[in-house]
Amino acid sequence: MRARPIDEPHRVSSQLELLFDLTFVVAVAAVTARLAHGVAAGHGPAGLVPFLQVFFAIWWAWMNFTWFASSYDTDDVAYRLLTMVQMAGVLVLAAGVPAAADDSDYRVVTLGYLVMRAGLVAQWLRVAAEDAPSRRTALRYAAGITVAQVGWVLRLLLAQAGALPPSALPPVFAGLAVLELAVPRWAERAGATGWHPHHIAERYGLFTIILLGESVLAATTGVGRAIEAAGAGVSLVVVAVSALVLLFALWWLYFLVPVGEGLRDRRHRSYLWGYGHYGIFAALAALGAGLEVAVEGAGHALGASPLAICYAVAIPAGVFLVLLWTVPAPILAGPVVRPGALLGCVAVILLLPLAVRLTGVAAVVAAIAAVCVLLIAVTVAPRASRRARAEEA
Repeated sequence: MRARPIDEPHRVSSQLELLFDLTFVVAVAAVTARLAHGVAAGHGPAGLVPFLQVFFAIWWAWMNFTWFASSYDTDDVAYRLLTMVQMAGVLVLAAGVPAAADDSDYRVVTLGYLVMRAGLVAQWLRVAAEDAPSRRTALRYAAGITVAQVGWVLRLLLAQAGALPPSALPPVFAGLAVLELAVPRWAERAGATGWHPHHIAERYGLFTIILLGESVLAATTGVGRAIEAAGAGVSLVVVAVSALVLLFALWWLYFLVPVGEGLRDRRHRSYLWGYGHYGIFAALAALGAGLEVAVEGAGHALGASPLAICYAVAIPAGVFLVLLWTVPAPILAGPVVRPGALLGCVAVILLLPLAVRLTGVAAVVAAIAAVCVLLIAVTVAPRASRRARAEEA
């Protein structure tokens, strides 16, 4: 368990990391489907807190493994087996999502999370035993993660016994989440771990693609339900095509940012960028739920109002765009997307649902997609013009 070089050439995701990501496809699909179900039934706000809580567990477990693997991916037998234990925990967590979303029953979700974290604790203990320079840091990680898991178990037991009222559950969750987030900062004070900037950038990009793929799957599911209920109509086609264009546009915008170079040049600010991606990832997952409901609503009536359906698309898209500007800011020399243009597009996106009574859901979703395409155009066109002038000179 020796740390890998931070400047290793051609460092890319391993086959094991890609397999690890596939288990998260199941978990993200489960939490997105439950949010879509709540939005379609007209209970979107009520389902938002369980969605954010379960998604935090998914994101945090994925992120911890990703940064650990960037430092200590030895790919030996013990490493592979402990990683597979974490994969099993992801699948257990995914199985518990319906109960957590519908009945606030977090027993299975908590069990899956504990399995994931136990696998990571074992990895850190291996580092402590085999990599003397990083021993103190590894022991801090192992101790901090273990203390946090004790807190999650106590929260579950107290809630099951009725000693913790429902109103206290969100604050307790927030406190434990802050504790989890504080562990890396505390552990790294004993000695910073090495990680590969371009490998981390690639890993985050791959998870972004997973979330965009989940949105495609969610929209496709909505199309199937709409066709079964009322057949294919013009509105359904417009919403489906617009959803695809919107996802393509968000993909294009995300990968305009030179993250690898930014992480290489400003490693000390990586926490802000890494933690900020919780909002980016959650927004993409919520957008998938909104698009599924919008497509399904184009075929038949749902419990949600047209305004609620439009905002289920507009709000996640707007949040994603704002975070696309603010989250990379600490590691970049300057913004890739002009803030004025971006904020103007976000304002338009958030105002468009108000016109749903006049235009319908399909037109609103199409307009949101068009605004994002316009943002790409005003961002890319000046670059192309500058390159052309440079070549002429």
